[in-house]
Amino acid sequence: MTAQSSAIARKSITPGAIGVLAFSLSLPATRVAVHDLDPWFVAFGRAVGAALLAWAYLTIVAAPRPTRSQWRRLTIVALGVVVGFPLFTSLALTTQTSAHGAVVITVLPAMTAVFAVLRAGERPRPRFWVAALGGLAAVVAFLTLSGQVRGGPGAADLFLLCAVILCGLGYAEGGALARDLGGARTIGWALIIALPATVPATLVSAWLRPPHAGAAAWSGFAYLTVVSMFLAFFAWYAGLARGGIAKVGQLQLIQPVLTLAWSALLLGEPVTPAAIAAALLVLSCVAVTQRARD
Repeated sequence: MTAQSSAIARKSITPGAIGVLAFSLSLPATRVAVHDLDPWFVAFGRAVGAALLAWAYLTIVAAPRPTRSQWRRLTIVALGVVVGFPLFTSLALTTQTSAHGAVVITVLPAMTAVFAVLRAGERPRPRFWVAALGGLAAVVAFLTLSGQVRGGPGAADLFLLCAVILCGLGYAEGGALARDLGGARTIGWALIIALPATVPATLVSAWLRPPHAGAAAWSGFAYLTVVSMFLAFFAWYAGLARGGIAKVGQLQLIQPVLTLAWSALLLGEPVTPAAIAAALLVLSCVAVTQRARD
């Protein structure tokens, strides 16, 4: 690896890793929020709140309006990461744990890589796919053997599968679009374009089930609104745009392990030697994907 390629890798891995770190709290925060709040309100209300932040940001920086072609692509981004993923994960986590959700979400990096091929024209080498599948297998095996997978497939798993497919599409399309717009403007305009759908859905859900919740649920909702739905994408899309969608997307293999680490820090759950071993194995696989040539 040349000095120039090493510098490019650092500029993409760093924001990508920041995005993954921020996203690693999304499922626990969603689980806490939907315990008291309606899942439809959580899914769409956070998008409306994030859209208000996006409007303020785009106004302050005097961002130029996207072109007609970019608007069409932003619609795909909005469908995937503004509407699809929040809605289906919120519905799933009303009956499933965030740990179980982390197992299904583990396939997201592979799905992102597939859409990187279909939507962004990337062509990863066989070494990349071997390492990516190895990391996926390591995470699933660890979570299964550690008892994080409980119960058979059901409606929640179908919701999570829909979330993964739509999110992978939104990540790939957004990462490619961020090469022209930048990460902040990509998620900002995607949130704005989704308002005709998210505002009515939020109002209807609030009318049918008025939101009454404690501090914990509102704190989870606030995190999802400010970080998961807005700020995290600044770094995440920037990393995807700079380093390649398929390659940087594999950083998400670390996310389930990080989610368990948050559980240990915030909920007092123990971290076993198996967890540490799995984390090291996953990090090794991620390192291979980052060194694999395009």
